[in-house]
Amino acid sequence: MDLQFDIIEILKVTMVLFAVIDIIGSIPIIIGLKQKTGEINASKASLTSLGIMVVFLFVGQSILNIIGISIGDFAIAGSLLIFIVAFEMILGIQISKDNMPATASVIPLAFPLIAGTGTLTTLLSIRAEYNIVSIITAIFLNVIIVYFVLRNIDRVEKIIGPGGIAILKKVFGIILLALAIKLFRKYTGL
Repeated sequence: MDLQFDIIEILKVTMVLFAVIDIIGSIPIIIGLKQKTGEINASKASLTSLGIMVVFLFVGQSILNIIGISIGDFAIAGSLLIFIVAFEMILGIQISKDNMPATASVIPLAFPLIAGTGTLTTLLSIRAEYNIVSIITAIFLNVIIVYFVLRNIDRVEKIIGPGGIAILKKVFGIILLALAIKLFRKYTGL
């Protein structure tokens, strides 16, 4: 195992994870969760997502192998969940009837929104291509960005306003829907 510190590689992995985590694109979802629960604990959500990503980086493939699930199966299941979230955002309906916990900081924020199937599948994929030190550093850098966004979500909400939030939900709902379809097509061969 190569344990070199390579700044270029770290930047590449950081950008890949930033695109997959898409914390900026998740702002409308985060604001919606905050409105439903009244609270988002930035520290708890960030640390939980950090833990999930680091643990999955090291044992994810083994866990999937033990229960007989391929990365493709995992990605397809994730794409279906992303499809449902996108559908809810676009149409403004609620499909899930579960009661929202007092805080949404762990579920659904840390998992599956931040450290979701796309992120976890990406971590398994890039592990074969990049140095483990670069990947862990990139995870930490992304969690810092996530924390900053979550910590300042009230300011973002005030700046955007209710109309802006509604528009962002629809736009990012369509983008999320397209990502779900892309992920589904990639692993089903359609």
